[in-house]
Amino acid sequence: MQAVKEKLTDMKEMRKARAEAKAEEKEEKEMAKARMEVAHEVRLAKEADAARQMHLNKAGEAVKNEIAKHSPEMQ
Repeated sequence: MQAVKEKLTDMKEMRKARAEAKAEEKEEKEMAKARMEVAHEVRLAKEADAARQMHLNKAGEAVKNEIAKHSPEMQ
């Protein structure tokens, strides 16, 4: 009878350990997923910033060209 009680106790402990390990694994996966989402958004922000900077540079060049066209020194 004692052996049966010990076996049941061992089974409970194993189930509890498995459940804890599974919960920990799930939490780690969620954290990894969140980190990936953050990294993705950071990449998109960097790409958008680079595109914005490129357009600002083009606009600056266009302004310089227009000023040069209408400059009295050229006439």
